[in-house]
Amino acid sequence: MGLAMAGKTVTRADLCEAVYQKVGLSRTESATLVELVLKEITDCLERGETVKLSSFGSFVVRKKGQRIGRNPKTGKEVPISPRRVMVFKPSAILKQRINAGSDGGGAGAAEP
Repeated sequence: MGLAMAGKTVTRADLCEAVYQKVGLSRTESATLVELVLKEITDCLERGETVKLSSFGSFVVRKKGQRIGRNPKTGKEVPISPRRVMVFKPSAILKQRINAGSDGGGAGAAEP
């Protein structure tokens, strides 16, 4: 059986604590640093810019045009208004790290 995919959810407070532990700033400075980084990423995305973080991945804003959808309960067609969506595309390095050491049973895995 594979590893459980559930696990701990990392919060802003956890990120602030990690910065505090590893960088040596005060707790207040660590929290400010984390908030400033998140705000800069958010501001860039709000302007429609792509945020690319080397060896991590890219946050990309895409435009979706108006289309016709269907209400699954009633089957009635309804228009879906145009909107912007954000997509995260992990880097090859991040994908590799996530899959390293997993027993996901991908191609080439032998069954006992």
